Amino acid sequence: MSARERPATGRRGVLLILLLALACAAVLLIALPEEDREGDAACRPRTVSSWRADGRTTGEFARYGNDAARTDDWTGGDGTHSVRLPDGRLLWLFSDTFLGQVHAPPNQVGQPHAWRDGNAQMVRNSAVVMSRSGDLERTLPAPLFTDPAPQQWRWPVAARVEPRSPGSDQRVVRVLLWTRMAGQGPWIYGVPVATEVATLSLPDLRLEGIVRTSDQQSVGDPEKRVLYGTTTVDDDGWTYVFGGTDAQATSRPSSDAYVARVPHGGLADASAWEYWDGAEWGHEVTPRPVLGDGRRKGVGSAFTVVRDDGTYVLFTMAAGTEGLTTVSSYWSCSPTGPWHGPAKAFEAPLPEDGAVRKDAAAYNPQAHPALGGDGRFVLSYDVNWLDATPATAQANVTRNVSLYRPRFVSLRLGAAR
Repeated sequence: MSARERPATGRRGVLLILLLALACAAVLLIALPEEDREGDAACRPRTVSSWRADGRTTGEFARYGNDAARTDDWTGGDGTHSVRLPDGRLLWLFSDTFLGQVHAPPNQVGQPHAWRDGNAQMVRNSAVVMSRSGDLERTLPAPLFTDPAPQQWRWPVAARVEPRSPGSDQRVVRVLLWTRMAGQGPWIYGVPVATEVATLSLPDLRLEGIVRTSDQQSVGDPEKRVLYGTTTVDDDGWTYVFGGTDAQATSRPSSDAYVARVPHGGLADASAWEYWDGAEWGHEVTPRPVLGDGRRKGVGSAFTVVRDDGTYVLFTMAAGTEGLTTVSSYWSCSPTGPWHGPAKAFEAPLPEDGAVRKDAAAYNPQAHPALGGDGRFVLSYDVNWLDATPATAQANVTRNVSLYRPRFVSLRLGAAR
């Protein structure tokens, strides 16, 4: 073979190898389940492109909370979640909640803040009904979900309307609950115990029952216990239920995120739950995290996930001290990941009073699909007084009722860089 022939033969060989590689890649892509494909045409890198404070919704909770016409209604709470009911009403769910009356300023120490009595009743959970027009109307008898045992309590998280059973025409409200128990040391906000699902009837919102779907008491290390339900997303006949550990309660700057899935209508059936073990879905498997390295990447104690066309976008407080004010985001083509990020999403506006702002912290970003639309997403976040002693924090949010209430932002997503 001459020297002139050898390059031509090499080019044909390279071309053949490239064709074979492309064919193999096509076969692998076809073999992948749709939900696990990275780079699908509908899936694009996403992050926050713009945002603004939502004064209308924030102001409605201030109006309702400050109304002194009743003494048994909501005046402040955190753990903010919502679900649109079939008749157009919106059901709002809260964790620790103050009931009672709010008094006009000045407060007991002469500050220009509306305030509540120091002995105001606090319950572990509550539910508030909003009308179709967006006005808060009433607080359901609280607590809505009673304590399962002494020194234990239930915090409601994500909720959704679904068929009573798969294929049923009758619909109910399912509310995911985090069960916790009193603890010491780093577990000042409770040790994780279990994930439960409550069923509320429609349209009267009567509690029908509660079932336990994931009991974590056999996991000896509380830092490794997973509670599910911080957020849910629907896709192709499945409800994906995200959850996380409480590792951030100890010395880690972030916690790990997990995901389970349930067929539509199956949330209250513990046997229908499947968990992601890092490679496949299964009921009798060891769940593995889909996001989190214990340092820069991970989630806060609560986070939320939305879908923008084919892209999943996760919002959480940033890792470390930055997470006292800054919401970060991740994106993925599948609920199981890989999750790309973090990217800074926005800095949560805190109270304008400088003396208050320096001691306030934002947490628990949550999406409210019923309030968004036309490419716009509405997120809430909670605000509390930053103090390691719960009694001190409670005293300060009593003296300034605007602290312990949800605030809202409206945002749009754009291409992530």
